[in-house]
Amino acid sequence: MTLEFFSATDTGRARNNNEDSVEVDDSTALVVLADGMGGYNAGEVASGMATSFIKSELGRWLAEASENATDTDVRRAMDICVDNANRAIFNAANSNPQYAGMGTTLVVGVFRDSRLLMGHVGDSRAYRLRAARLTQITHDHSLLQEQIDSGLITPEQAAFSANKNLVTRAVGVEDTVLLETHLHDVLPGDTYLLCSDGLSDMLDDESIVQLLMGAETLPEAASALIDAANEAGGKDNISVVLARVRGSTGPTRSWWPFRR
Repeated sequence: MTLEFFSATDTGRARNNNEDSVEVDDSTALVVLADGMGGYNAGEVASGMATSFIKSELGRWLAEASENATDTDVRRAMDICVDNANRAIFNAANSNPQYAGMGTTLVVGVFRDSRLLMGHVGDSRAYRLRAARLTQITHDHSLLQEQIDSGLITPEQAAFSANKNLVTRAVGVEDTVLLETHLHDVLPGDTYLLCSDGLSDMLDDESIVQLLMGAETLPEAASALIDAANEAGGKDNISVVLARVRGSTGPTRSWWPFRR
């Protein structure tokens, strides 16, 4: 199969700085998105550290491991790289008062032929659009999601909750962090969307489907998503990473040029 990637990030209409960060390594089919939190500029530091570290370290490992690595090997490499990034952010937060309490959400994906290894921490999300149907393939680590899971509130009530930004798991806030990982099948025609909550809080699933399907190219889709989130209020930074799958399944890979 062939893959096309595109990423974009926007400050939104309510914030003065952008605490989101995105990275794509098209040569290893690695995508990373993070949404930072903390004091003045600290969230921006945390998210930037997470994405740059994982792109560098995991990207280098993937390039060296090539196709000989098993999915289990890749999962372990993801765990190790995220653990190392977590420790780096945690140590920076504890050695610099300006960065005290900083942390970040994280979504990281590795495409491998007809499979996608997806890992995440926090409430940034990954979606799959397949045959006009949008599926969220990550499960939020948030107080709101725990309330939904326990039946205390409905998803409809959650849309109006004041607890949207309370995450139960984040990179860098403790000395260890648990990366939740999943394996997904990948089919020609799929489109994958990684996004910060600046997008998912502003747009419902139906709107996302319409915008993705209404755009001919990934840059057009990214622009449409960000514009719509801003038109809905733009209450937070807005970031997206898009991956589109083309071609037929087979043992070989070739990657479309990465545009950003």
